[in-house]
Amino acid sequence: MEDFLLFAAVGFLAQAVDGALGMAYGVISSTVLLAFGVPPAQASASAHAAELFTTAASGSAHLYHRNIDWKLFRRLIPFGIGGGILGAYVLTSFDGDQVKPFVTTYLAVIGIWLLIRSFRRIPTNPVKLRIVAPLGAAAGFLDAAGGGGWGPVATTGLLGAGGQPRFVIGTVNASEFLIALSVSLSFLAAFVTGHWQPVGGLGNYLTSVGGLIIGGVLAAPLAGWMVKALKESTLLRLVGTLITLLASYQTLELTGVL
Repeated sequence: MEDFLLFAAVGFLAQAVDGALGMAYGVISSTVLLAFGVPPAQASASAHAAELFTTAASGSAHLYHRNIDWKLFRRLIPFGIGGGILGAYVLTSFDGDQVKPFVTTYLAVIGIWLLIRSFRRIPTNPVKLRIVAPLGAAAGFLDAAGGGGWGPVATTGLLGAGGQPRFVIGTVNASEFLIALSVSLSFLAAFVTGHWQPVGGLGNYLTSVGGLIIGGVLAAPLAGWMVKALKESTLLRLVGTLITLLASYQTLELTGVL
């Protein structure tokens, strides 16, 4: 029960930030799972399984508030799905101990980037559609391979290109359900075909996944309130600091310092 409540709290925090900013649920969830010793592939699979529920709730809220740019949505989805499937295949093709240093480095870079972004003011201009395809593919790949990254890569990329925050965040959140579904199915296919055998079996992670789902679903409706209550820069600094500290802790563990 203590583990369940802990992961529920993590899921709540992660989804509150993700729903408000269009990023961070997968990154926070995966980073915490990795810190608890869960291998990279299982951490990514667990985070994406939980995202099937949390992104459905969050995407529905943005759909209700008409925060979705459907033209951008249609351009983003196919490339994001393709990148996600490739990332899941790559992650399940290597031993977890070999992949973990790269995943940890990636998460640390994302955390530092969020901190840097919190001090920048990004102008709003129409997003050039020619950047959507490579951005979606990269975001999908890193999301699966790193256990999180769809939001940080897609949202920051689109905002950096001048996208309007309301529609960028709404579109990225709504599309994330389909990305999480494709990545989860890729992990399932790898498991069923024998390409990937989770360490200890999938049943060992039901408590963590269940906690992430419950906490995330409870937080999803609060996204609108979070936007009003806290400045975007404050939330970015909080999550960036958390991810960077956790990734640094994992790096110290890998190097034998701890």
